[in-house]
Amino acid sequence: VSSMKTTIAAVVATTALFALPAHSATVTVDFEGVSSFASIAEFYNGGTDSEGVAGPSFGVSFGGDALVFQNDELGPYFSNAPSGNSVMAAVGPDAAFNFATGFMSTASFYYSSYADLGVGLYSGLNGSGSLLGSFMLVSNAERACTESAFCNWDLATVSFDGVARSIAFGDTAGFAAFDDVSVSPYQSVPEPGALALLGLGLAGLGASKLR
Repeated sequence: VSSMKTTIAAVVATTALFALPAHSATVTVDFEGVSSFASIAEFYNGGTDSEGVAGPSFGVSFGGDALVFQNDELGPYFSNAPSGNSVMAAVGPDAAFNFATGFMSTASFYYSSYADLGVGLYSGLNGSGSLLGSFMLVSNAERACTESAFCNWDLATVSFDGVARSIAFGDTAGFAAFDDVSVSPYQSVPEPGALALLGLGLAGLGASKLR
């Protein structure tokens, strides 16, 4: 019995050692359904926004300074948004997009900005850890349009190495709005060689049982 346990432990350890990163379906946050002028908070993490409205469980949370805006009788605040009737803007430094299980390879969003700004991707939550990449935004908010404060939108995409867990929007407070934040979630799967080792190990266990 002890030798069987040892064999199982060795096979599992070897499989874990050769695990490779893999992509699951892209997660896109479009800010629809979040209350206007509310903090997004845990709306996309199976919880609620600051007004108590519940949302889907994407594993995404936001800092308290990341607010959603919708046009109302006092607006319009924005126009020509890439999708729907809601956009996100930072109103202070605590405005990170957080994905605790990590994302990798590429990330993207649409933006409308009044200044040339940088938005960083970090290995830790809330803009902590190592800087893995940066979106470089250009002043584009009223390019070829004037009907609202944020009427022109461009797509920003960044490729990076490693596993990121946050996008820090805090430095854009008062200057930019965002829509359709997309990331590729990280998960690990065994490479084919490791799966073959696992199969051989299990076959060996079966043979030892027969003996």
